[in-house]
Amino acid sequence: MITLENVVKSYPNGVGAINGISLHIDRGEFVFIVGDSGSGKSTLIKLLLKELEPTEGTIRVNGVLLNRMKKRNIPKYRRKIGCVFQDFRLLKDRNVYENVAFAQRVIVTPTKEIKKNVPAMLSLVGLAEKYKSFPRQLSGGEQQRVALARALVNSPDILLADEPTGNLDPKTSREIMKLLEEINARGTTVLVVTHDQDIVNTLKKRVIRMQKGIITGDEKESGYIG
Repeated sequence: MITLENVVKSYPNGVGAINGISLHIDRGEFVFIVGDSGSGKSTLIKLLLKELEPTEGTIRVNGVLLNRMKKRNIPKYRRKIGCVFQDFRLLKDRNVYENVAFAQRVIVTPTKEIKKNVPAMLSLVGLAEKYKSFPRQLSGGEQQRVALARALVNSPDILLADEPTGNLDPKTSREIMKLLEEINARGTTVLVVTHDQDIVNTLKKRVIRMQKGIITGDEKESGYIG
């Protein structure tokens, strides 16, 4: 599903963020990407989102060679990738329902479909009763659940989660990771960038370790012993 071959990403200042990595992730996998700050984790996510272009090497997602993707096709490609981030990135002036519905409105989903899909997603993340609430009225964990619902409402093939528990307490972090497991069990490929060693050890999924732009370890379902 996701294949990188000899990928290099160097910035104009000469800094090499990714230094020749090759990687394959199968459809339906749950993968943790771990490493210190500056190891290349976030750059890898940006390459998969086609926010950045590789300096060298090739990237294929769902059989599509990203290197040759025309600019006009990028929005359509991104619709099949859900994203959640540490800072939630919710629209503060819109309630929970509208935050999730926004992801469908931008791709001109019929209103009838939105009225069906949004409540279904809010139910999935346990926020069916909070649809009228605004982000400021929610806890951090609830805001992350809204972000997950928004990321999932367009039925993405892949969910990219960049430090999704970074601003949450341990109990809430475990709840969010359990939800990610449930999403993965429904067939969505999940990639989680995290510094949370305890969660990685507990879930025991595939772990890809990065350091200074290279992959230094790739353990399948063995957990990460830091």
